[in-house]
Amino acid sequence: MRAVVTGAAGFIGSHLCERLLACGDEVTGIDALTEYYDPALKRDNLRELLGLARFTFRRADLLTAPLDPLLAGADVVYHLAGQPGVRGSWGPEFTLYLERNVLVTQRLLEAARRTGLRRLVYASSSSVYGDAETYPTRETVRPRPVSPYGVTKLAAEHLCETYRTVFGVPATSLRLFSVYGPRQRPDMAFSRLVAAACAHRPFPLYGDGGQSRDFTYVGDVVAAMRAAALSPWTGVANLGGGSEVSMRQAIALVSRLASPVRVVPGPDRPGDARRTAADIGVARAAFGYRPATDLRSGLAAMVRAERAPRAEVCAPR
Repeated sequence: MRAVVTGAAGFIGSHLCERLLACGDEVTGIDALTEYYDPALKRDNLRELLGLARFTFRRADLLTAPLDPLLAGADVVYHLAGQPGVRGSWGPEFTLYLERNVLVTQRLLEAARRTGLRRLVYASSSSVYGDAETYPTRETVRPRPVSPYGVTKLAAEHLCETYRTVFGVPATSLRLFSVYGPRQRPDMAFSRLVAAACAHRPFPLYGDGGQSRDFTYVGDVVAAMRAAALSPWTGVANLGGGSEVSMRQAIALVSRLASPVRVVPGPDRPGDARRTAADIGVARAAFGYRPATDLRSGLAAMVRAERAPRAEVCAPR
């Protein structure tokens, strides 16, 4: 299968490229290498892939680049590119979120329509739910995002559904719940937590620690993305980790895996949902999704990655 991965140099994108190549696919990775965080980290994410015969990297801004040549011959596009982060989406930076999350998605869908693409898998987010009405949250629950970031992810989802129903573009949106694992973005909670524990530094905690998430290991997510692409099913599905854990519990677990964590409490941040928990019944029925990595194993992999030379591959044991 010939695959295009947008956002290929990012945390999830680089893991997805590795998964696809391991499955025998031919992969073209596209990334603009924006400066949301250090582009050197993104280049490092791709270091093991650049010499492989079935992997091609293209540095391109999807907002301006001609897309038809990039998609030519592809069987599936995995669309992971975008502007991440809840906290940065307030204020003047919102323009970037509109451009990179909404306008780029619309351009890709137009290109998919022109080229007759067989499948587009869009990486959406549990942020579309905000403070959900029920838990575990099903896809039928009314989305109520509590951040501008969540608004743009939901808008991109609606675009995928509109192009699917009106023009027959075979788009699937996967709502990812708090993905973690080695190479996680440095601004994300688990990345900061593991780095603090391994370096014996204090860990700034936003909120009281009672906020909970359905943490999902990156290996489970990328396996599900490929399974969704191979399935004839289209629509919207949750990808959660199968269990809900509070930040206090996660901090205690990392303290046992690495070293005791000294927490520095801070205020809640605007746009952070208090709780997330996924009902994964749709994904299980549609393409056999069953998360296999428990939180302890996944965090242990992050600790090993933090302590090991960058070139070592860290997988859960």
